[in-house]
Amino acid sequence: MKILALDTATENCSAALLIDGALIGREALLARGQSERILPMVQEVLAEGGVSLAGLTAIAFGRGPGAFTGVRLAASITQGLAFGAGLPVIPVSDLRALALRAFYEVPGTSRALVCTDARMGEVYCGACEHTLADPAAPAAAEAVLAPGRVSLPASWDSGPAPLLAGSGFAAYPDLERNLRRGGSQVRPALWPRAHEVATLAVREAHAGRMLPPEAAVPVYLRDDVAQPPRASY
Repeated sequence: MKILALDTATENCSAALLIDGALIGREALLARGQSERILPMVQEVLAEGGVSLAGLTAIAFGRGPGAFTGVRLAASITQGLAFGAGLPVIPVSDLRALALRAFYEVPGTSRALVCTDARMGEVYCGACEHTLADPAAPAAAEAVLAPGRVSLPASWDSGPAPLLAGSGFAAYPDLERNLRRGGSQVRPALWPRAHEVATLAVREAHAGRMLPPEAAVPVYLRDDVAQPPRASY
């Protein structure tokens, strides 16, 4: 299986090629200019892997939540590449990708609450569990919330302390103070990236959850600003 993945939902611009379990990747933290960098990254990983677009199984992308422009960029590039090569697409949650990266960063942890800076005094947050069936299984609905409204899932009232990860913890220090439990580790400098997008996409491909190119659409979580999401954390 050959999966090309790209992600521009945050400041971390990245592309990855997964070939039968082996990963080739590029990433760079960019304040701006992702539109100029992402396609060269895609070309580099394809060239290093000796694979053409037509030889891929699918193209995966970080579908958000994240920066409005960045999420649109990843979706539109994925659509264009997929249409041109006649390939299916696989949208992957950036919060799940970040949680999976956090689990890799701190082996042995089974719970992760990830929060990325959503600007406007809010964070995008997601809770995931590392299980045998799913390396980043959602434990609650993704949401965009004020930092003071973020809490751990009720099912985590007992059991192992969660790992806390993402730029939201750097932007809003109160998040850590409110959510940290005994034994919790914090990784505020972790970003979602294409490596984990590709890894999660392989599972989707094996399950037959590949979509036509026109289904490469972003997820903003701020589609309806008048009615905040009713997520429980």
